[in-house]
Amino acid sequence: MQGIFISMEGPDGSGKSTQIELLKSYLEAKGYDEIIITREPGGTVISEAIREIILNKDYVEMGYMTEALLYASARAQLVSQVIKPALEAGKAVISDRFVDSSAVYQGMARGLGVETAYQINSYAIQGVMPDLTIHMDLPAKVGISRKKKQAELDRMELETLEFHERVAQGYRDLATLNPDRIKSIDATMTIEDIHNKIVKYVEAVLNR
Repeated sequence: MQGIFISMEGPDGSGKSTQIELLKSYLEAKGYDEIIITREPGGTVISEAIREIILNKDYVEMGYMTEALLYASARAQLVSQVIKPALEAGKAVISDRFVDSSAVYQGMARGLGVETAYQINSYAIQGVMPDLTIHMDLPAKVGISRKKKQAELDRMELETLEFHERVAQGYRDLATLNPDRIKSIDATMTIEDIHNKIVKYVEAVLNR
């Protein structure tokens, strides 16, 4: 089978993890014998170590460019060690976040610029981009409220509500700019309805 790369994007607390597991089951039923699920930052030993630095809430002095470069470093390792080999072997890859996160969080919400964020990551992704990106659209206030109930918040999650609102709007703007690849879904719907929407978009990619 031909490899397929699907990324799941959206504000914190938008329900990406739940939908990734449902999507995994769906792709298995479609005949993919091995589904690679990964996350950003993370997914490899080195990338997970970088994640610990990025999300450490004690590192409040971290500069925005430092943050962007650390995300790109974790991504570079993930692409070369996991994503690219899996796709070349015809496997399906589902990633909880990918390069669009940097475009939104650092490019838009931090103010570094979308073009700058993609330029930084052009070396990291080695020409690899998702075949489909699912954007889980959720109001920032709802997402953060969900995260507070789930676990202790990390450095990024502890940002101001204004920052998270810029993130939420940034994803909407990015989806508007990339309508063929990024598909927005109302994340306030039921889990089943969201999954059905995702399946519809995945089917369109598989049938190309």
